[in-house]
Amino acid sequence: MNKVAAVVVTFNRKDKLRKVLDHVLAQSHAPEWVVVVDNASTDGTDALLASYATDPRVTVLSLSENTGGAGGFSAGMAKGYELGADFLWIMDDDCYPRPDALEELVNGLDKAEQTLGHQMPFACSVVKWTDGGICEMNNPGTTWDWGRLLSLGQQAVLVNHCSFVSVLVPRWALTRFGLPLTEYFIWFDDMEYTLRISRAAPGVQVLTSVVVHDLPENRGVNFGQINHQNVWKYEYGARNELSYRLHHENPFAAAGFAVRVLRGMAQGHVSRALRLRIVKSLLRGVKFDPKPKLPRSVL
Repeated sequence: MNKVAAVVVTFNRKDKLRKVLDHVLAQSHAPEWVVVVDNASTDGTDALLASYATDPRVTVLSLSENTGGAGGFSAGMAKGYELGADFLWIMDDDCYPRPDALEELVNGLDKAEQTLGHQMPFACSVVKWTDGGICEMNNPGTTWDWGRLLSLGQQAVLVNHCSFVSVLVPRWALTRFGLPLTEYFIWFDDMEYTLRISRAAPGVQVLTSVVVHDLPENRGVNFGQINHQNVWKYEYGARNELSYRLHHENPFAAAGFAVRVLRGMAQGHVSRALRLRIVKSLLRGVKFDPKPKLPRSVL
């Protein structure tokens, strides 16, 4: 049986984290390891994780500073790779997988690869919100021939990118394409990574693998909703996506993204001061172009 390392990145969500770990450890296809990356939490997460010290399945990485989701996933995936995992199953600290979510991902990926005759770089779950509806933040991007597997009777669709909320990544993808970009810190790191590894082939969303994302509100990204509390996240998002569109697509894609951001802020009546902060972030994206790093055991 393929060995899976689940990777959970957490920051100051100890109550939700316990629920996530309970769900992960109770999977029908049990992960060999559960790597928990604590991004320098200050809410007592360390005491919670200490209660798992006698569970040989749980490995804790306590980081000295908050490296964001990007840094946390990079560290956790590198650790899973070092442990010898065949697959890395990555998720946030507010993601509750159904008991068979991992089993369905592993089987769905294997079946899709056998049908299509080639390796696939990732498999992702269907992400629902707490009310049972689709989670607006976590919809993957489908390929032009997204229904190819559906037409053959499989409960799966082809996708080019997805969020880091229940994604299964095979070891070979890390060996070939490296780790997530730690410099992104937060926002678009998952999009960049899954787009990068799907250069080999499309990924697959397994429709029978389901998780619940326990977000406070069910809404997608909208630059018209910037306020003083959340602007720091949007600054990362503006810089990171502008960088990707410019350096990995073309100047027209970058310009189109910038126009959408400016239009969204105007339609949302975002204050002039906050708009200026986002414009500066877009400009920073012009020179910002970090490069992927391989797990140390590959080097």
